[in-house]
Formats: sequence, structure tokens, C-alpha cells
Amino acid sequence: MNILIIGGGGREHVIAKRVAQNPNVSKIYALPGNGGISQIAECVKISAEDIDNITSFAKTHDIDFAVVAPDDPLALGAVDRLEAEGIKCFGPSKNAAVIEGSKVFAKELMAKYNIPTAKYEVFTDIDKALSYAALSDCPIVIKADGLAKGKGVTVAENFQQAREAIMSCMKDKAFGHSGERILIEECLTGKEVTVLAFTDGDTIIPMVSSMDHKRAYDGNKGPNTGGMGVIAPNPYYTPEIAEQCMRTIFLPTMKAMNNEGRKFKGCLYFGLMLTDKGSKVIEYNCRFGDPEAEAVLPLMESDLLDVMMAVRDERLSDVPVRFKEGASCCVVCASSGYPASYLTGYEIDFGNAEGIEGVEVFHAGTKKEDGKYYTSGGRVLAVNAVSGDLESAREKAYKAVDQVNFEGMRYRTDIGTL
Repeated sequence: MNILIIGGGGREHVIAKRVAQNPNVSKIYALPGNGGISQIAECVKISAEDIDNITSFAKTHDIDFAVVAPDDPLALGAVDRLEAEGIKCFGPSKNAAVIEGSKVFAKELMAKYNIPTAKYEVFTDIDKALSYAALSDCPIVIKADGLAKGKGVTVAENFQQAREAIMSCMKDKAFGHSGERILIEECLTGKEVTVLAFTDGDTIIPMVSSMDHKRAYDGNKGPNTGGMGVIAPNPYYTPEIAEQCMRTIFLPTMKAMNNEGRKFKGCLYFGLMLTDKGSKVIEYNCRFGDPEAEAVLPLMESDLLDVMMAVRDERLSDVPVRFKEGASCCVVCASSGYPASYLTGYEIDFGNAEGIEGVEVFHAGTKKEDGKYYTSGGRVLAVNAVSGDLESAREKAYKAVDQVNFEGMRYRTDIGTL
């Protein structure tokens, strides 16, 4: 089989590595891929958002199955275009990807189908948004409606921060059209959990839970990022809570999308808050989280490609989806300055990181030139360790991080400390 993976981050690297383990795979292409992915796939410099050229490439290279991994091409309808050309895909259609593409859609869906979430209001007028924020008890959450590379959410501790977030979205157009409409939500408190789930629209199978660390600095301080590290499973997500979430959130969401004529087939991401009033949805994503995928998929025992193909063919109930015992700890090595401005082009020294048992180094923002690897993004590497328990996984992950070096490298030292 010829496989096409669309995207070029750490999530796509772990997907590529797992897909390559399937004995039926003969060739993997990645658009655009990255330095690490180039070890196992042919990387072609076509943007993940360039749907026309992606479709042309897939047709001319006899692609048997495509994995559309990032949010932007999903929201742009990449799966629809490829499927229309006879190319089977893993990932939701455009009208289902709206569950992430529009936060307003997601909130209105939850309100309509009584899926527990934070109270919210929607605004398209700056003055009305500012007036509402001024009368609200802080902290409050300001969200741009559309996709914003994981940076369209602000937890405002006071009105001044809320005002800055509203003006940034609606006046300064920091997120383009995505910020023309915003939500202002109550700020939920509790333990945060991410659950990725395979679903074909008829069956939904949650993966191992995880805990993302979004803040840039130790102690959960600093600005939000795309994620600085992950542990899996999440120690606060008990079997009892999992059963409650299946009953009140997971199944109702799948059924709600079906009722709306938006059957979701792919990986549905549930961002949850375990509050004192029960589990509530913070957000949905229409794909594997990043870096959650780098911690969760290494725990998967079942063949990933077989499962993804079953999702596409609506036969998920017929395939085993198993995860091993133990734990993952994933630490992101980032460029100095991330998530704001940062420099790239520095050579990466991996030392003996992957010589440590259970450790894998997934490339996110890297490029390969003349046999050497260089930084090319804000989040550069995701160093993941799998072991029998969280503490030993954490110890191995940081032992591996100590082996890695590039100019300006920084990382959180408290991933997995509870």
C-alpha cells in the first residue's frame, strides 16, 4: 500500500512511525513532513493547506490511503476532495470538522443536546463584548471562534486582560477572520483531562487519557502554547469518571453530530475539566492532539493503520483497539522565545537519547540538510518515554532530554509532577 500523511509536526511523525509498522505498507509520502519523518517517508514540499496540489499528488502517486492529520486541511475539506477522487482517507469531512473549526458551533451543539460545558455568550460587536466582560466575575475565558493555531484562547484574570484579548481578536485581527466572532465563557476549575477517541459515527472507542501542560513555563506560568509536555494516562481520570464521560459526553456528542447530518469519522478530541459538578467539555478538536498523540500512540498495542482504515470503512466495532499497561511522559524541547518570536536554523545534537529503553524522539520543527538536523520551528522535538509507571517514565524522559542539545533549547522541568 502507498500511504500519504498530510502534515509536518510531531503528531505526524508518531503517526508515520506507527503506520510504517504495518506489513502491508510499501511506501509512505508526507506532505510536507519534517526532518524526522524523512527517515521513514518521502517528504514533498507541499503545504498541508494546499488542497489542490495535495489532491493532484495523491492521484499521480497511486495513493491507497491518506491520513489528514492537522486541523486546517480538515476544516478546508481535504478529506472531501480526496474521497471525491477515490482516495480513502482517515479524518472527518469538512462539515464534521466544524466541531473544531467553529467554537460557536461546538457550544451551540452542546447547548442543544445538553452536553455539559461552561456557560457562554457569543459576540460580534466589540463594545457589547467589552461591556459584558466588565460586568463579569474574573477569571473569564475569551475565545476566538475559528482556528488560531492553538493560540486563540485567553484566560483573563482581570478586566484589563480581558479587554486586551477582546481587542486583539476583534480590533487588531490577531487571528484574522477567526476572531471576528468571539465567545466569553465562565472559567471552569478542576483537573484538566484530554481524551482522544476513535469514532466511525456508529462506534466510539476512547484511547488512553492524557494530561497536557499548555503553559510555557514551570509551575503552569507564562503564556499558553500548543503544549509543552504530556503524561498518559491522566491519574485523575478514574474508571468511574470515564464511565460518566462516556454516558454524558462521548456518546451524546457522536449522536448529536449524526442528528445534525455531520457524521464524524476520525479522531475526536475531548478537552475536559473535572469540576466539582462533574466532567464538562472545554473544547473539541477534530484530530489527534499534538503533543498528546506523541504520548498516547506509543502506548497503543493495536495496529494503527488497521484501526484508521476500519474507522473510514465504518467497521470500527470489528477491530481490536488495545493499549498497554504503563505510562508515557512526553517533554517538548522548544526554541527560546516560543510561543512568541524565536530563531531557527540551529543544528541539533541528539546524543544517545534514543539509546535509552522506551524512549522515542519525535520531530516537530526540524529539517534535514546534508545528513544533519536543524531547528525549523517553535516546538522542535517531543521526547517521549514509556515505562511501567509514571515516575519511571518521567525519569527516562528527562534522562533523554539531557542528551539533546541545540542553541536556545528550553523545556519545562515539571512535566508529570502532580
